[in-house]
Amino acid sequence: MGHLWRTPALTLPLPPLFWAGNLLIGRAFARQLPPFGLTWMRWSLALAILLPFVAPGLWRHRHALLARWWVLAACGLTGFAGYPVLNYIALHTTPAATAAVLNSTLPLMVPVFAWIIAGERPSPRVGIGIGISLLGVLVIVSQGDLARLTSLRIGAGEILVLAAVASYALYSVLLRFAPATVPPLVFLAATFVPAVAVLTPLWAWELAQGRTLPLQPYAIASVLFIGIFASLVANLLWNRSVAMVGSTITGASFHLMAIYSATLAFILLGEPIHRFHVVGIALVLTGFALATLPGRRAAPSRTVAGA
Repeated sequence: MGHLWRTPALTLPLPPLFWAGNLLIGRAFARQLPPFGLTWMRWSLALAILLPFVAPGLWRHRHALLARWWVLAACGLTGFAGYPVLNYIALHTTPAATAAVLNSTLPLMVPVFAWIIAGERPSPRVGIGIGISLLGVLVIVSQGDLARLTSLRIGAGEILVLAAVASYALYSVLLRFAPATVPPLVFLAATFVPAVAVLTPLWAWELAQGRTLPLQPYAIASVLFIGIFASLVANLLWNRSVAMVGSTITGASFHLMAIYSATLAFILLGEPIHRFHVVGIALVLTGFALATLPGRRAAPSRTVAGA
């Protein structure tokens, strides 16, 4: 097992697969699983599992963490509260395959926020790559008919997915302000805390509206899968991949989520794969390759992902 943990062939493809499963669950049970409650459950479960291993580190680094409380709060709100909640709400109306393709723009949104927040101006090649990827997004949200964009009839679900991706891109840039002396796993657990805290009253509001998590086998299995595999294991494998092969190659594996989701949605949910999905995926991947693969400076290995 230790050998497998050190094998990129295993650690690279599994996180996107787990995140694709998360999207499929969100789509399949959109009406049954309330978004705030499901998000609260996933991070509470991940935190409960992780806490026994990081509790000493949290206490040891408490002063450094409290000194950057605003980073913890911002990361928890954007990456672990806003991102999944917006995706879950969007999946009420947006097919899982479409949501996955739109999520594939994440590595290309990060340079935009890095430019806005940190003044890191992207190179012309990165700008062109972002433009090509944006064209792929427009193909998806317009369902292959760009004329739809002029009539402003883009679905609200697609807009919510893009807002979710923007939220996570912001989280990714905010990670650079994390205290350097705090181990990544300890910082990860610390960012779960504000996410759970802010989601608690929102889940209470959902409960007051009668939106409860059903005590049914499918709901329990969904929470366990999302909390353990899509939230915790995927993050651990992702971070391990970054340490072994770098953030550029690891980031490229994020786009496998679109392929996994489209395939699984076709098999399990009967969602059709349209030509505009294929064209959009091709454009997103082309833009990503142009922007990142040839000679891009590697991002810091501190990046923590988690769809």
